[in-house]
Amino acid sequence: MTLRVLVAKVGLDGHDRGVNVITRLLRDAGMEVIYTGLFQSPETIARTAVDEDVDIVGLSILSGAHLTLAPLVITAMRELGSEAPVVVGGIIPGEDLDALRHAGVAATFGPGTSLDDIVATLERLQTTAQH
Repeated sequence: MTLRVLVAKVGLDGHDRGVNVITRLLRDAGMEVIYTGLFQSPETIARTAVDEDVDIVGLSILSGAHLTLAPLVITAMRELGSEAPVVVGGIIPGEDLDALRHAGVAATFGPGTSLDDIVATLERLQTTAQH
């Protein structure tokens, strides 16, 4: 089964170089990638996750608003019935990792995370979610 991943830029974060690299990496790894583009609301991301029946949602956040935006996306997704794991990549201070996990973020990827680690984590999350 091909892993379907929604990759999204939430909020006012306009930095898209990294997310463009990630979308190509995931595609080249054999995943089906749906990219929402810039400046998406949590509700739009949640609706797209449900409409596209994705296995995983990846948020790219470089604005520093990860503690606000990631939980809003997760809440909106759960309200629409999606249990897809949510991962977050970007500039995430170590002291924020526990709060993100507590909010339901399944994994985080900071600067320097290897592309192989990202792919392996998403594949593990898909396997875990199926059981």
